Amino acid sequence: MSPEEKIEEKIEKLVKKYPNGDAALLPLLHLLQEEEGHGKMITRESMERAAKLLNVPVSRVKGVVSFYTMYNQKPVGKYFIQICTNIACSILNAQEIVDHIEKKLGIKVGETTPDGKFTLATVECLGSCGTAPMMQINNDYYENLDTSRVEEILAGLK
Repeated sequence: MSPEEKIEEKIEKLVKKYPNGDAALLPLLHLLQEEEGHGKMITRESMERAAKLLNVPVSRVKGVVSFYTMYNQKPVGKYFIQICTNIACSILNAQEIVDHIEKKLGIKVGETTPDGKFTLATVECLGSCGTAPMMQINNDYYENLDTSRVEEILAGLK
């Protein structure tokens, strides 16, 4: 079975699990980002494909993709660093973490290092307010951060 056929089989299985197209949208977007976006982004073509598969308007799919921080609309680095800047994290010095990472990596929020290794973003809430400040790198949470802990984490990624 070719890689494309394997993807089609996964998509077909997933869509059949949900009787309502809207219910399948989030898991389908995850699958398309992982399979078609090489784990890093949702392309315009993938959004159109999802809309067609689920018989929903493309505008609905685009709205979902733009609302959730887990869907990327442009390529990101090997390590996608998202710093929570919501109230709990902000009160506990999230901006200090952001500033430290910007200085350490030589990039600003929204940028990717020239070698494509790191992308830095700030996000509103990652749902870990009790362990603030925190960040997510790819699918892993790092909580109760300070700049020395961030140093250790980044050193382990290089």
